[in-house]
Amino acid sequence: MGDSMIASYRILDLTDEKGPLCCKLLGDLGADVIKIEKPGGDPARRIGPFYQDDPDPEKSLFWFAMNTSKRGITLDIQTTAGQELFRKLVRKADVVVESFPPGYMDELGLGYSSLEKENPRIIMVSITPFGQEGPYVDYKAPDIVAWAMGGYMFPWTDADHPPIRVSHHSQAYLQGSAQAASGAMMALLHRGITDQGQHVDVSIHESVVLASYLLFTSWDLNKTLWDRSTTGISSTRLQQLWPCQDGYIVWLYWGGDRAEKRCKPLVEWMEEEGMVSDFLRDCDWLNLDLQEISEEIVEAMAKPTREFFMKHTKAELLEGGIERGIMMYPVSNVADMFASRQLSTREFWVDVDHPELETELRYPGPFFKSTKTPPAISRRAPLIGEHNSEIYESEMGLSQEELAHLRQTTVI
Repeated sequence: MGDSMIASYRILDLTDEKGPLCCKLLGDLGADVIKIEKPGGDPARRIGPFYQDDPDPEKSLFWFAMNTSKRGITLDIQTTAGQELFRKLVRKADVVVESFPPGYMDELGLGYSSLEKENPRIIMVSITPFGQEGPYVDYKAPDIVAWAMGGYMFPWTDADHPPIRVSHHSQAYLQGSAQAASGAMMALLHRGITDQGQHVDVSIHESVVLASYLLFTSWDLNKTLWDRSTTGISSTRLQQLWPCQDGYIVWLYWGGDRAEKRCKPLVEWMEEEGMVSDFLRDCDWLNLDLQEISEEIVEAMAKPTREFFMKHTKAELLEGGIERGIMMYPVSNVADMFASRQLSTREFWVDVDHPELETELRYPGPFFKSTKTPPAISRRAPLIGEHNSEIYESEMGLSQEELAHLRQTTVI
């Protein structure tokens, strides 16, 4: 194991549910990340699901997942005393990451223009729905709003249905957080060359737009919208998600010149097992137009295919597909991923100790591998105020009396 990639840097994490992944990534890279919460705990601790379905703010699995490799303190930066403590923290920090509405930190006297006076080398990363300027600057954006306005909702679902959100998890927020981590790293690189800090402005909306870039090609080239019926996501009237013995398999029938190579191997496999229909055996694939075929032909293709898939498990279909050069793949559930030989071989899963729960929990591990400075989860997510004494007393030099007074006045 080599040294951590950015172990010499300290990050102050002021984000709500829009941005914790940013600092988790930086923490896994080795930075000293201090998660700063309001006294009583961050509202993100109330986001489920919860460990053993116990809705306790110390048992949020969302919180666990997004706050590994961080220490945690409580601090109310809306108070005068809290603002002064925060400025002291900034003097010895490298990056501040926040996700408040534009202008909020300035109102507290803690915006970039103020913090750079405390520390000229400080980097501030701001994660907001639409950035720090523009006609939408003050608009709110729950995750589904940014996902929809960023264009990535448009291609998902069948062509005859309205667009849908990919899942209930915060996909847009995760995109913004990942872009913020990238921006922070680039700003640190620039500071290493110029010795200058800067303000990094991250728009969640723009992060989703960036992720949607493939949708722009048809418009840029032909000034046509990429309709859901031609995206490849819903390109035929036949189903693509097929049930099998232990789950689902993804398989897509093709027509035209690509069908001979893509469809015939599956039909031949079905024939080996005595499950092919006359229609599939004798089909003129080259002249088959899947957009124009009748419902009777759709069912003539689908019925024997469903029966064949239901005879096999996901593993059997994957292995047989690889042997025959068939483009099909299983839909993995969580149990499949935990059992994956590929992920196990690469030591992807990591067991993290949770002494307060008297157990270990298994986490996704490093998001890449490297030979000299591999990322790693250094600790589980902090409890509320877990490192107050460590940071305020041992590192900042506050006395126990001062700490007691800060608690009594709910500054920490």
